[in-house]
Amino acid sequence: MNTQTVTLSPSAAARIAAIAARQAKPAILRLSVEGGGCSGFQYRFGLADAPDGDDLISETDGVRLVVDPVSLDLIAGAEVDYVESLGGSAFRVTNPNAASGCGCGASFSV
Repeated sequence: MNTQTVTLSPSAAARIAAIAARQAKPAILRLSVEGGGCSGFQYRFGLADAPDGDDLISETDGVRLVVDPVSLDLIAGAEVDYVESLGGSAFRVTNPNAASGCGCGASFSV
C-alpha cells in the first residue's frame, strides 16, 4: 500500500453511502485530525459537500474519502473501517503512525 494514502474498507464505504443517501448529500467522508482527546489527537469524521483543492482523495466503491494535508501527516497509510459488534457500531481507524491509543479508539498519540 502507498504510505501516502488513507483508504476506506468496503464496509465503511457502504455505511457512508447509506448515511449520505439519507441526508441527501454526496458520498464524501472527510477525515481530519485535531488536537485533543485522551491520547493527544482525535479523529473527526463528517460528510463533505466537495473536496478541497489540496485534499488527498481516495475512493472505494464510489465513495470518496478526503483528507487534508496536515491530517495526512498523522494518518498516512491508515484504513477507515466500519465495525458492528455487541457493544455498538462505529468507524474505526487503523493508523500505523499511532504509538498508542485510548480504549474507545477515538484518539491516539504519535
